[in-house]
Amino acid sequence: MNLLSIFSFNSDKKQITNTDSSTHWVKCKSCQSLMYYKEVENQNYVCPKCDYHLRIGVKERLELLADEDSFVEYDSTLAPVDPLKFTDKKSYKKRIEEGEAKTGRKSSVVSGEVKINGVDTQIVIFDFSFMGGSLGSVEGEKIVRAVHRAIEKKQGLIIFSASGGARMQESTFSLLQMSKTSAALAKLAKSNLPYISVLTDPTMGGVSASFATLGDIIIAEPGALVGFAGQRVIEQTIGEALPDGFQRAEFLLEKGAIDMIVNRNELKKTLSDLLTLFKAA
Repeated sequence: MNLLSIFSFNSDKKQITNTDSSTHWVKCKSCQSLMYYKEVENQNYVCPKCDYHLRIGVKERLELLADEDSFVEYDSTLAPVDPLKFTDKKSYKKRIEEGEAKTGRKSSVVSGEVKINGVDTQIVIFDFSFMGGSLGSVEGEKIVRAVHRAIEKKQGLIIFSASGGARMQESTFSLLQMSKTSAALAKLAKSNLPYISVLTDPTMGGVSASFATLGDIIIAEPGALVGFAGQRVIEQTIGEALPDGFQRAEFLLEKGAIDMIVNRNELKKTLSDLLTLFKAA
C-alpha cells in the first residue's frame, strides 16, 4: 500500500458543502491550511486556524441548530414544473432531475418547524447544492406557507438564505416570488411576529433583493458574500474599482446594511435569545 492510498486528498478541493468521509483532508479557501475533515466537522465546518466559514448543507445546518428530534418538515412533496419548456445547455427538466439526484430533495428549500433551545419556530433553509439555491415557484410557495404557519401558531420565522438568485428557467414565474414572499412577510409583521433573516455564503440576486433583506433582524455569517449583481458586473457598469471586501458581511455591517455578524458556533444561542426577546416584547 503506497502513501497516496492511505491519505486520499484532492488538491483542488477548497471547500466542502456536506460531510464526506471519503475526503479525509480539507483545504481552507481562506488561509490555505490543510486540516483533517473530522477536525473541521467538530468545529461545525469553521476553520480552526482562521475562522473561515465553509459552506454547509441542510443536514449540517439542522444538526447545528435544532434540538434533538425536534425538526418536522412540511411541504416536502412540492415539486417544480416546467411551464416554459425551458432549455439552455440542458433542459430545465433535466436540471431538476440532477438536483434531486444530488440532494435527495425536490427543491432548493427545506421548510418546517423546529425547537431551538426549547423555542418553537418556523424555519426555511436554502440548499445551494440544488441548482445554486435558486428561487423558483416551489421555493416561494414554501416560504409563504411557512409564514402562514408562523401566523397560525404565533411563532417566529427564520430563513437561512444561500442562493444565486431567481431561477432563470422559470423567467417571470420566479421573479414573481420576490413580491409574493415580501407580501407574505408583511402579513407576518402585522401579526407582530418576528422574522429573522440569516445570510450565508452566498446570498445574491433576487433573493438578496427581496425577503433576505426584510428581516426584523438581519444576521450574516462571517465572510458571507451578499449582494445583487456580481462585483465584476458592477465594476464594468460604473467604470470604477470597488473597495476591498465589497459585498462581504463585514463591509455590510460597517455600512449598516445588516444588524450583526454571528459565528456559526454561537448562532443557536443567538437565535433562541432573539426569539425569546421578541416573544416577551
